[in-house]
Amino acid sequence: MKTHYTLLTGASQGLGKSLALELAKHQENIIMVSLPDSGQEALSDFIIQNFNVKVHHIELDLSNTSNYKKIADYVTKNNLQIKYLINNAGILSRGSFETLSSDFILKQIEVNVIAPTLLTKLFLNNLQKNAPSGILNVSSLAGYFPLIKKQVYCGTKAYMLSFSKALRKELKNDNISVTAVCPGGLNTSTRLCYQNRILGWIARESVLKPEEAAKKAIYGMLHREEVIIPGLINKALLLIDKILPQFIKDFLTEREIKKFKTQNYVNN
Repeated sequence: MKTHYTLLTGASQGLGKSLALELAKHQENIIMVSLPDSGQEALSDFIIQNFNVKVHHIELDLSNTSNYKKIADYVTKNNLQIKYLINNAGILSRGSFETLSSDFILKQIEVNVIAPTLLTKLFLNNLQKNAPSGILNVSSLAGYFPLIKKQVYCGTKAYMLSFSKALRKELKNDNISVTAVCPGGLNTSTRLCYQNRILGWIARESVLKPEEAAKKAIYGMLHREEVIIPGLINKALLLIDKILPQFIKDFLTEREIKKFKTQNYVNN
């Protein structure tokens, strides 16, 4: 049995749950971090019983910055060796910027940006001691595109992508690989499954099961890839974006804005 651990945030549901199960299949011991009462204990017990790996689970809210040190203290107290860090926890949003509360925007930035940045800082020394080691940051296809109704989310994911690429260069001599995974839509909940079903054909086809994205993400992390784009259609969308003239992209964006405003008018 391996003696090192992978620290995984947002571990109990959606992509995080699939990442935890995929890690267990690779016989990786896991430190799971999730919100209280999110089903983490049941998932932890399932993994221990079925995969012959060690699992620690910590329940706290990553929008509270004082909790970051609590995670570090737990790892130090239990003398846990971190070989991989997966920054997966994140907050989605969908709505016009003017309707988002300041508290929600701040919380989204804290979880999506501040938490992964400072956790990476806190565990850098541990990762250096256990090199060759790796960091997997969960960005998004949204990090490449300025999407209406997801403006803050897009900004946070663009940060994660840029942060990962820059940090990868810095940590190369420490033998720490930094990987960013940029999935598109994922069927991670009943609500999202419904929303994804009513999308246009291309958007529907680009949606993946979280198990598929997790498999590619863990494989890419272990093989020290720089950026992972799960799904052939998602790769094609990025290519199309590079070759489309800006005026066409502006036209498509304006059309979506008009559609969004019309929907709001009808709903109100």
